[in-house]
Amino acid sequence: MNKFHDIFLELEKGILDGTYQPGTLLPSENQLVDQYSVSRETIRKALNLLINAGYIQKKQGKGSIVLNVRKFDLPISGVISYKELQSAQQIHSVTKVVELQEEQVGDSLARLTGWRKGAAVWRLVRQREIDGEVVIVDIDYLLKEIIEVLPEERAADSIYDYFENDLGLAISYAQKEITVEAATKEDQELMAIQEDTHVVVVRSVVSLEDTRCFEYTESRHRLDKFKFVDFARRRKT
Repeated sequence: MNKFHDIFLELEKGILDGTYQPGTLLPSENQLVDQYSVSRETIRKALNLLINAGYIQKKQGKGSIVLNVRKFDLPISGVISYKELQSAQQIHSVTKVVELQEEQVGDSLARLTGWRKGAAVWRLVRQREIDGEVVIVDIDYLLKEIIEVLPEERAADSIYDYFENDLGLAISYAQKEITVEAATKEDQELMAIQEDTHVVVVRSVVSLEDTRCFEYTESRHRLDKFKFVDFARRRKT
């Protein structure tokens, strides 16, 4: 295997295990030449692999800046709460309730959910903070005839735990739509959006075992923090 590829793998490991922290500089080309006893051309090839993989960014006069490459897996299929995802992936996260108020179902929400126009719903807006940055904004609409009471402290923890274990609801399935959309003013205000102009939006219509739709969710994600994953098995026709 080429020496530059070996160096790439070693530097990649240092970035992923935190030896080189986001925002810091890799050793200079001269330092890397001395460290690995190779030519400058070999080091530049290794650094180009890091650039192409999205691990570093070269800045004139400064060197190779380590980028924040940590991303979290969000399953496309399945119905999983953020609290369960946080626990499974050991994500250090803080949830803040931005808004919790009663509203009435309008035309758009009625079309999406089949709810009666004018029916009472809870509108819940929450910020998800990871590593000190708000990277998700969740906007939930919950049918009040099913969720009569929604304590704010439970909304800041896990609403699915509250629904299933306190209210005894049997959550069954969800229809999901995933799109990439231009960031709104609210996105910019509620999330730490810097250079990105778009966000990933996951819309879910969630139903109980008896097929009643009780929740409509719009989960808005920063592009640089998440990847969406699924497992697919081929089925012969």
